[in-house]
Amino acid sequence: MTAGGDALALLIETPGNQAEVLIDGKVIASFGKLGDSRHDAGKASYLVPLRWRTIDHDHELEIITTVQRQRAGGLGVVRIGAEAELNRLQGTRQWIVTASIIYAVGFFLMGALSAGLWLRQRDPLYGCFSLAAFSGVCRNLDRGWLDIPVPWPLWGAVVAVTYALHIALISRFVLLAVDKRPVLLLRSIYLGLGASIVLACASFMFSMPMLWTIGQFILIIGAAACVPYVVQKAIVSKSLFAWGLLIVGSVTILSGIRGVLMVRLNLFGGSWVTITPHAMFVFVAIMGAMVVDRYGQLVKDFEGLSRTLQDKVKQREEELRKAFEFVKAQQEEQAVLLERQRMMREIHDGVGSHLVGLLNVVTQAAPDRSSMEAHVKLALDEMRMAVDSLQDGHSDLGTVLATLRYRVQARLDAAGLRMLWQVESLPGVSVTAQESLQIQRILLEAFTNVMKHAQARTISVVARADDRGANIRIEITDDGRGIRINEGVGPKGRGLGNMEWRARSIGAVLTVGPHSPCGTIVAVDLPRKPGVLRTDASATI
Repeated sequence: MTAGGDALALLIETPGNQAEVLIDGKVIASFGKLGDSRHDAGKASYLVPLRWRTIDHDHELEIITTVQRQRAGGLGVVRIGAEAELNRLQGTRQWIVTASIIYAVGFFLMGALSAGLWLRQRDPLYGCFSLAAFSGVCRNLDRGWLDIPVPWPLWGAVVAVTYALHIALISRFVLLAVDKRPVLLLRSIYLGLGASIVLACASFMFSMPMLWTIGQFILIIGAAACVPYVVQKAIVSKSLFAWGLLIVGSVTILSGIRGVLMVRLNLFGGSWVTITPHAMFVFVAIMGAMVVDRYGQLVKDFEGLSRTLQDKVKQREEELRKAFEFVKAQQEEQAVLLERQRMMREIHDGVGSHLVGLLNVVTQAAPDRSSMEAHVKLALDEMRMAVDSLQDGHSDLGTVLATLRYRVQARLDAAGLRMLWQVESLPGVSVTAQESLQIQRILLEAFTNVMKHAQARTISVVARADDRGANIRIEITDDGRGIRINEGVGPKGRGLGNMEWRARSIGAVLTVGPHSPCGTIVAVDLPRKPGVLRTDASATI
């Protein structure tokens, strides 16, 4: 025999579970150690180079093989020919081993993904497929793993049990995928799984292949019982996914039946090659499609929920805006009402009281001109202060005191009183219009009392901050005859009561008492705190 320009080679398909190749009594290749059940050479084909270009005389080819019971490892076809041609032929058959490794990796990865999804969502669909995928890893590894660390027949029992789990869990997964939970069928699947596991273990323990064949028939019957539910789902829902699941499931069941009849029972001149693992792997793609579909539906639901939430937020914002406008309108009405009441009180207590006094003087038989003039000036001062209180914003405290000095200076001069002005450089302290009004009225009341009752020659005004800067103290002292109980400024007088009320209304403290060595002291302590007096670091006096 000649191979042209190429060397010759042997191509041996499935040389038993372990084998040695001898030519003329010399070992030229070995596949595992004879009798070592941890190696299975029957899962692949082997190319043995001969390094001959021609066969010019007879040679003796001997193949010694050992086969373990129930391992499907008989000697296959042996070919001799050109090495390049046989190498190409081996490559076309080697895809079975490569595909098995790919399937094992695919099942493991999808099982891990499904397990992760189950841990987060506790969805039985993901949990069931995760177990099914992990159990399918062992079956596919067995088809491509030559050196197995577990001896035969123990490894055969492990593969059979995991394969039974794989078939039963895939059947359960199909029912979950079509949202069907027939109690009787589920119990039958679990009972069939238990029975097939027992039969598989007994088959390899007692070397009775027919027991495991019966176990596979039981699993196939359980899987076939799921088909009507998938058909119903496909017809009712008209879902492409349900129809795809029906097609894949039917092909898998048919390939399982073919494997039992033609491979295990060797009927109809069947080959040992089974297509069931290839059909089963399609469920990995189905699971991947389901994950993508559910993720897409989740994104769509989330977007819908987001739009609904946005609409509710807008609706709530509109409700809050209307409620705010309503409250704001009520506050404005309340503010107007309070301002009206304040103006009425100010006019009544201030300008009104002086006009009443003026009316009493005018109606006398011989009205005193100086008294009339004093009442008119007081009424004007009250009116000016009321107008100041209507202005917006804040006023500087130093400016407020200077304005009051300007207004009372002429009357003090007319009364023969000398003013000592000792207002030191204060920190920038701003007051509201209402606070300014109350401070001016307290001090004006004090000036008026001195002019009316004190019989003083000098009046002193002092304003300063304490050492800590926490309070501003304003003092008015005179050198007159001192405070009298029976006068209007006494403890029971209305004038002192009004001054105390005004001080409390702005959070200040009023102190009235005798001054050493003579006269009276009126002191107002103004705390520098929010809501009473506002500090403005840029203001100056």
